[in-house]
Amino acid sequence: MTDLSDSGLPPVQRVVTGHEANGRAVFKSEDVEPTRMIPTGDAAFLLVWTTATVPADNNDETDGRLREAGLTINQGSVIRIVDMLPGKESPMHRTNSIDYGIVMSGEIELELDDGCKRTVHEGGIIIQRGTNHMWRNTSDKPCRMAFILIEAPAYLHNGVPLPEDKPEDQH
Repeated sequence: MTDLSDSGLPPVQRVVTGHEANGRAVFKSEDVEPTRMIPTGDAAFLLVWTTATVPADNNDETDGRLREAGLTINQGSVIRIVDMLPGKESPMHRTNSIDYGIVMSGEIELELDDGCKRTVHEGGIIIQRGTNHMWRNTSDKPCRMAFILIEAPAYLHNGVPLPEDKPEDQH
């Protein structure tokens, strides 16, 4: 994966807190990382943190960035930064999670499987509840989003769970 340092978007600063031996709050780490292009070439991702469980275990000293994660984590949570490139789109997909998508810069078009679309502008927040959807950047600038994904059971339609459809390396 290559980084997007030429996209005009800055690298992402990550500051992690924790506790020292006496229980007082401390800064555990700080780093700055660029997003990295995914194989499909339509976006760049940066995994920021994961938890192995929900609720999270604040006694787990694992650096959440180092935990294996797909789009979601079974019984856990994920936060990642996604830079969607101008004129690009994701495939239609659904994950068994509740996703909070926060548009940090630019704008993004969200399309649902019935063809309905909404443009979400900088500062806007999308709450994605296990629905089939795709992302499209119709502008001439990258769109940076923060996604927080928390595992959820599949949506039940007439008592039957809708299937999860997670294309590799997409969100």
